[in-house]
Amino acid sequence: MKKILWCLSVLSLFAPYLKAQDFATWRNNSLTLTNGVVTREIIVANGSIHTKSLKIKGNDLNFDSSESKEFSLEIDGKICDGESGWNLISYVSASDTRKGKGATVKLQGSNGFAGIEADITYLLYPELPVIRKQIKLLNNSGKEIRIESFDVEKLILGFSFVEAVTYANYGRQKHLSTYVGDWDDPVIAVHSYSQNAGILLGNESPGVLKRSAYNTGYNNADIGLTHKGENYPFRKYIKSGESWTTPQVFVIPYTDSADPWKIMNTSLADFVRRHMGLRINEIGKRPTIMYNNYVPFNDNFKDTLLVTLSNLASECGIKQFEIDCGWHTSEGNTGKSVSWIENTGDWIPDDAKFPNGLKPVFDTIRRNGMEPGLWISVGSSSGKSKVFHDHPEWAVRNEKGVPVDLHTTGGIDLNTMCFGTEWTGYIKKKILDLVKNEGLGFVKLDLTVATSAYVTDYKKSGCSAKDHPYHKDREESLIVIYERLFQLFDDLHAEAPNLYIDCTFETAGKLQLIDYAFCEHAEGNWLTNIGESYPVGAFRIRNLTWWKSPAIPATSLIIGNLQMDSPEFIQELKTLIGSFPIVLGDLRKLSAEKKVEIRQWTDWISAMQKKYNYDLFRQDLPSFGEPTVGSWDAWSRINTDTQEGGIVGIFREGSLDDQRTVSVPGLTRNKRYRVKQAPLGEKVIEMTGSDLEEAGFRVKMEKKYDSKLFEIELIRE
Repeated sequence: MKKILWCLSVLSLFAPYLKAQDFATWRNNSLTLTNGVVTREIIVANGSIHTKSLKIKGNDLNFDSSESKEFSLEIDGKICDGESGWNLISYVSASDTRKGKGATVKLQGSNGFAGIEADITYLLYPELPVIRKQIKLLNNSGKEIRIESFDVEKLILGFSFVEAVTYANYGRQKHLSTYVGDWDDPVIAVHSYSQNAGILLGNESPGVLKRSAYNTGYNNADIGLTHKGENYPFRKYIKSGESWTTPQVFVIPYTDSADPWKIMNTSLADFVRRHMGLRINEIGKRPTIMYNNYVPFNDNFKDTLLVTLSNLASECGIKQFEIDCGWHTSEGNTGKSVSWIENTGDWIPDDAKFPNGLKPVFDTIRRNGMEPGLWISVGSSSGKSKVFHDHPEWAVRNEKGVPVDLHTTGGIDLNTMCFGTEWTGYIKKKILDLVKNEGLGFVKLDLTVATSAYVTDYKKSGCSAKDHPYHKDREESLIVIYERLFQLFDDLHAEAPNLYIDCTFETAGKLQLIDYAFCEHAEGNWLTNIGESYPVGAFRIRNLTWWKSPAIPATSLIIGNLQMDSPEFIQELKTLIGSFPIVLGDLRKLSAEKKVEIRQWTDWISAMQKKYNYDLFRQDLPSFGEPTVGSWDAWSRINTDTQEGGIVGIFREGSLDDQRTVSVPGLTRNKRYRVKQAPLGEKVIEMTGSDLEEAGFRVKMEKKYDSKLFEIELIRE
């Protein structure tokens, strides 16, 4: 009787806080989360919390065993998980600003974790099989605690690893049995062949602190932060009376699919675009094509050359003009000839190159209809700079207390500055001054802040300074550097909402690294430099875009360095339209005829973007796989929200076959569409949406290396 009365009293206490429209209901000791597509039942009883069931509507497969721990971490070296003696405080409704609704389970620790509170938030989204999760820890223990090895989500899957395969590395590479992921795993999929089903494991943790794992015990699936003893271990100290909140993670269970790529192209893509809150989806002004002067000029340029290039870029229909490294000097190097990398820190325009300052060049760029951009190393300072002279205490230091350059293996005058200091306020002011005083619209933020893409010694990462105000040791500095870097981006956007931030892979910390954490705070990522002549360079770019795009928005992928004065530039441009078109080269070499041809294509890109908003979409096409020499590859960028159409790119990469059938899903089945070849718009065929998907249309190319782009246009009756 006492137990029944207790359950009734709990029900009456919590019922007012949870409503059906919040996708969450509480009954007895059970929280049920459902949006009509996916359902998760969570039990809080007997000092523990665990997921009883995780199911897709219409299917009995339970994606999680009740034996799972729900979450796990170490607190001061002791394992703390869902079975560590938790008392329920309350359930309350939870929501975010992007239509996420659900509940927060508030727990109070006991036994060895007295004074520790855990708020576990689960969010669901309309019509999608997505459950997002985040944990906030509040320390009321009366002492500082150290947390490590944090698995925010900890499941035991309802099918055996023997019948399953892990799709890792942006969901593109297959792996059998035990898998421990790393920075290249913003999402992995565990797919069961026997069940024709699987689950996507999404991780919004930053950079090298990301960890997702499968079958390290038995059928377990863990999502969260790196563990103690791994190369880049997560650590965070929480003072008494303070709290810390984990990055978010998510799961997407699915059924009735032979592999996870269909789910990545649909449910995952819809969630990322509509609800995750990535900056590329939030910014009001998105460029369609950008010029950068790095190749072939490196840092050998001055204002007159840039004005000439700006005029030529405008003739070619370029929408953004970025000045790369070399525009700047440092106070101690003023008037001296040193490399661009040794001129970082003070961000003073080099008066030898810009005797009248940046503004006249920026004014010319804007008059030519383009947004001006600049390269800045966000966390670097030369030893000759005024900022390093005034504030050497802001530098990253090694275990001996000596300032270090994390970016290279040494030998140059460069220091990495620590985001665990007031460096963040300094570099924020420098960037905002350029925005407000010069009209800067685009900033490429580069070079190492936490760990290098080029240094293989993992111990040469983070900051070991003991007197920096925001971290206690090297391990904690990693999460602090990432968090304060992201706060910098957010602060810049708060004061300059339309500022486009390109945060490069070097700042992310590993070769070709891009992930959800960086995309939530920066619009783009200069992913790598590819400069081989056609067809090799174009092929490599399509391969790289194919690899990353199931997980990451294609328009955030900025891939240099294809040059506009290349003999086969139009072929290369067609490849670039599958990601974000960034172009380089010596525009003075372009003939009048070539400029007209390029302008024809850039006008087509702008028209397609205005008509379809295609840049927020990219899909794999059926029967076209990874770009491979000797085959065909393809992509589509269909607006699946409006279903009014989009664009399709088809590429022959040395195949012996001279034609292929192209199937285009994602359109309204009973409506008619017109297929037109770019850039002139010649009609190819008219078909219904169902026929375009089920029958397709034929594409023929005479050359073994060639490409064609098409517009798919809704015919309005």
